[in-house]
Amino acid sequence: MLKKPYALLLCLVCLLLPLAARAQDGQAIVINEIMASNGMYEKEKSYDWVELYNRSAQTVDLSGWRLSDGKKNLAKFVFPKGTKLKPGGYLTVYCTGEEDVAPGTSSTFYATFSLKAEGETLYLSDAAGERVQTLEFPRQYGNVSWGLPSGFAGVPTAADYGYLAHFSRAKQNDPVVYSTRTEEPALLTVGGFYGDGVTVQASCPEDAVLRYTTDGETPDEASLAFPQEGLAIAKTTALRIRAFRENEVPSVTVSATYIVESEQLTPIVCLTTDDKYLFNKQTGALVKGTGEIPNYDKELEYPVNIEYYNAQGVCEINQMGTFTASGHSARQNVQKSIALYARKPYGKDSFAFNPFPTRDYTEYHALLLRAANSDFSATRLRDIVASSLAEGQGILYQDHVVIQVYINGQYWGHYNLREKINKYFVAAYEGVSEEEDIDRIDILARTGTDRFTQHGDNADWLELADFCKKNDLNIPENLAYVEQRLDIDSLFTHAAYEIILGNVDFTNVRVYRVPGGKWKYLLFDVEACWRGLDKTPLEYYIKPVSGKIQGFRHEPLNALLAVPEYKDKFLRRVAELLDTVFVWENVEAHFDAVIAQLEPILPRHIDRWHNMKLKNWQTNITATKYYARVRPKKIPELLQKAMKLTNAEVEAYFGDVLRKMEVTNAK
Repeated sequence: MLKKPYALLLCLVCLLLPLAARAQDGQAIVINEIMASNGMYEKEKSYDWVELYNRSAQTVDLSGWRLSDGKKNLAKFVFPKGTKLKPGGYLTVYCTGEEDVAPGTSSTFYATFSLKAEGETLYLSDAAGERVQTLEFPRQYGNVSWGLPSGFAGVPTAADYGYLAHFSRAKQNDPVVYSTRTEEPALLTVGGFYGDGVTVQASCPEDAVLRYTTDGETPDEASLAFPQEGLAIAKTTALRIRAFRENEVPSVTVSATYIVESEQLTPIVCLTTDDKYLFNKQTGALVKGTGEIPNYDKELEYPVNIEYYNAQGVCEINQMGTFTASGHSARQNVQKSIALYARKPYGKDSFAFNPFPTRDYTEYHALLLRAANSDFSATRLRDIVASSLAEGQGILYQDHVVIQVYINGQYWGHYNLREKINKYFVAAYEGVSEEEDIDRIDILARTGTDRFTQHGDNADWLELADFCKKNDLNIPENLAYVEQRLDIDSLFTHAAYEIILGNVDFTNVRVYRVPGGKWKYLLFDVEACWRGLDKTPLEYYIKPVSGKIQGFRHEPLNALLAVPEYKDKFLRRVAELLDTVFVWENVEAHFDAVIAQLEPILPRHIDRWHNMKLKNWQTNITATKYYARVRPKKIPELLQKAMKLTNAEVEAYFGDVLRKMEVTNAK
């Protein structure tokens, strides 16, 4: 047993330890850095964040400590029991703005409130509710953090904080902070096509130094000063300029691509960004890298400047956004598909233009540069031709534009510009305009399980599919249940297209639902079509309701086909499409329109990627056209076997269209 004097001494030490931790340098735990307009996205999400730093020489127990952006509720976020911050350690609280988030552990936590980019006040309190720090921060610049300079001692006030030239979450801050940012410079000579070269003029904010690069890198203090007389450009160049003024955060970077070539041939997309975001082994999104997970599979978004020049060479957009590698197994191809996003931290949250000929939308939030993926070395057009056949047929599909791409001024070949499937894509088609309703749109892929939930909730879809599996829809109340939840016309049109096209990649099925609406299908990624005359993918669509689930939920279709009136409706829909959309004259016109755009640019594309020979491409086109012309005539026979149709039924549904196609779709 301790003697009384020693016991008192021990108690005194225990009481003083927390005070010592707080007293060192004035305050042990400080709000060290915040990001209230975060432009770094992962899996299409980006959270604001607050970084805490332990400046003391002792570990501090943060159990029960509180962080909030509201004075009336200081406990919006409470650190879980066992949270400790080591000496010199950093801790991040992501401010999600989402209600259902786990608080997190270790050095990474998640709060339900979000930060306001226009500025607000943060409150840090200890477990007893005593205020440790009150910090008011001003309006924030996009993707620029605000914090303390490294090495700062004493009790910090708002006046000690400033904007950081480089955000440094979980790392030491820059030694200098700034109170403002240099204004944006301007390129007075617009980007675009200049057959004989061009001298580019630029304007610089007063008392600032204008610096530039031509290799895609963000200009820094060591970059060359922009010539006052202008910069002469004699070859295709991605130019970036940035203004620097003493004691200020450097300006945003302004970019434009000057294409020194004799002819344009197609619309052009130009991407400009730092090499570390493209090809660096540790961080580049377009390379495999050295880690266990390939870089191109991480779905991290990186900043990029995006330009679009239409067929007349007019620049329709030039803005910063983000990009990431896109696709599934095709990400391994040397020419990768690229998703582009408009993000508010970089200035705008939409691309305010519409490049697609069949749409009347005024803006897009995301776009897709598709590198033909599995059709990379074959025709490069199957998906866009097949998808375009869905125009006017009451089913959502992705429109396209044949384009060419430049990255940092280097020719990157042929791409197909596509609409990107997301909540805004569905909302535009369905006429949903309220942001609250857009956020409630459900988009599911394949089987619709959690793994394949792209956006929203899948519970109703899984319940519907299971209901179709277990219940006879010939019972009126069961049928009514399905009719109330499923757009049957959409289902029948989708199944008919997939079967007629012969899309062997049958897992590419997506369904969606808008608030208050029914589940609908969209036509997606059908480039694995027109490759043969056998039954595939018919066996995955027409099968027993109780059959094995393979890639997508087949039960709704087959449960409905067991109802005579819907069996009739489905067969009539197939016959209607064969009689109109898939008549060869119509299909051939869609082929020829794309071929006319591709033929002039393919030699250069092939020279860039060495992925095919022009002669082989022509052979593949001939073969694809053959299957597109002949396969529709095989569909009645295939359906007869799969659905056990009588000869009389085949004649009733398909007799006239078969006789017509013997002429229109003759070999």
